[in-house]
Amino acid sequence: MLRMIAISLTLTLSALNVAADAAIPDADLAGSQDPAFLKRYAGSLIVSYDDKAFDDYLLPIAPLRIDPDPKRRDGHNNLWFAPTEALELEGRLVRLVYLIPEGRSPLEVLRNYRDEIETQGGRALFECKREECGGDPGRSSGGGGGKMSLAMVLRPAERIVDPLLSTGACAQTERIQDQRYLAAALPDGPAHLSILAYVLNTGHSCRALNGRTITVVDLIEGKPREQRMVTIDAPEMARAIDATGRIALYGILFDFDQATVKPDSSVVLAEIATLLRSDAHLKLLVVGHTDNAGGFDYNRDLSQRRAEAVVTKLVQDHGADQARLFPVGVSFAAPVASNQTEEGRSQNRRVELVRY
Repeated sequence: MLRMIAISLTLTLSALNVAADAAIPDADLAGSQDPAFLKRYAGSLIVSYDDKAFDDYLLPIAPLRIDPDPKRRDGHNNLWFAPTEALELEGRLVRLVYLIPEGRSPLEVLRNYRDEIETQGGRALFECKREECGGDPGRSSGGGGGKMSLAMVLRPAERIVDPLLSTGACAQTERIQDQRYLAAALPDGPAHLSILAYVLNTGHSCRALNGRTITVVDLIEGKPREQRMVTIDAPEMARAIDATGRIALYGILFDFDQATVKPDSSVVLAEIATLLRSDAHLKLLVVGHTDNAGGFDYNRDLSQRRAEAVVTKLVQDHGADQARLFPVGVSFAAPVASNQTEEGRSQNRRVELVRY
């Protein structure tokens, strides 16, 4: 009798293990479909699908950077990383996760998507690979106790809708290698795309997918509100200035070739005012930086006028002491990225606060 119970228990556990393990599908996930205006990579299958009528989405268009506060962590005890430049989008959000045919690399897949986007009149906003993307290049959306990854910024594990250890969940939460990322904009929408491709390096329960290329496509249809940098509050500014003597801000916005501060900059300006109130002895250079579009002297004048406009807004709208703020325009004399690409130029257009 005991032997029969033991055999029955063994068979039950074996059945549970088989059910728990991810498997290679032979068809798309039920209820999923490609977007009408974007083809899939030939031969791939949808293993995860999520369609929300309205949601928000942070689209990185620059590498991730670690938070100045080493104690800041995500919900899984990972060191906090965020993009140095991003678009904050709202609208319909569709996520499609594709299992790519065997023998196909993330690079080949990404190049095909980029070709398709450009054929439709779209354009790439940012592209990176492996360590260049910032954060942990060996992680997808799962994992704790280390560094955040690009996939975690795009969608943390707790927001993944697939059942635990399903093929879709394995495709988005296992270890990875050779990640490739593309952010792009499509015409006539507006619509934006995030495409993340990588090779899975799986554990036991997801072993059927080990070595396979996965492509995660996030499609956002709606009106974007550009955000130059994830919002930095006054304490974060203080920590960065204490550590390095300076901080770069991408949330102070100007129209092209103009020196009028846009209303969307008010949140960042308020945090600067809070910073000044928190330290009565702090004096700051407010430094305007431009890209290299136009001559050096022209941009020096533009960057000076922009720096002065920031000081004026801080004094008039936020009660800052003008004697503690000194506007300086440096044109494109101190780039932080290449001016040969739009992505690099957008990183160079910034306002910095420098202790003096």
